[in-house]
Amino acid sequence: MNRNKMRKIRIFEHISLDGVIEHDGDYTYGAWTTPYRSPEGATMLFEAYGPNFDLLLGRHTYDIFSGFWPNAGDFPMANAINAATKYIATHRPESLQWGPVQDLDGELSSAIRDLKLTEGPDLIVIGSSTLTAVLLDKGLADEVILITYPVLLGRGKRLLSDSIDARELTFVDSKTTPTGLLINTYRHLGPLKK
Repeated sequence: MNRNKMRKIRIFEHISLDGVIEHDGDYTYGAWTTPYRSPEGATMLFEAYGPNFDLLLGRHTYDIFSGFWPNAGDFPMANAINAATKYIATHRPESLQWGPVQDLDGELSSAIRDLKLTEGPDLIVIGSSTLTAVLLDKGLADEVILITYPVLLGRGKRLLSDSIDARELTFVDSKTTPTGLLINTYRHLGPLKK
């Protein structure tokens, strides 16, 4: 298949100014993203996803999403996420119920390379920080979209660990929501040259 026809992998991460992506659950600051949400921002984010997409998710994110999105109501983003085919990195494929869904069989990097060669829409990664690290480290990600919040959190799970090699990105686009979020799009170029 022609490289230009390959499915793109586009990573979306909600991130603080100091690189923290952890929120909700047991995190110290809980739902630090909530005060910055707005209908206009949601529309801008949904537009950034594109008109047609599938999801590429880690198992933890899939489990969280499967408990929320099927019951989120009838609106464009929920409908698109529920209708998307979900490709899941998991060791427990027999327990995948929220579909349409397919597990990534075999060695993860190879399975994702093969998936990129199939016909279909772009693959959107939301959250899934462990999967994000693999995608960047193996050169499988095409774009990184950072939804940056005007907060400094100091501690928490970071976008990438120290074990990941440096990556080079190039700026593509930036949008600002009414609450001050920056939706910055970058194209992934590969390893950072020394």
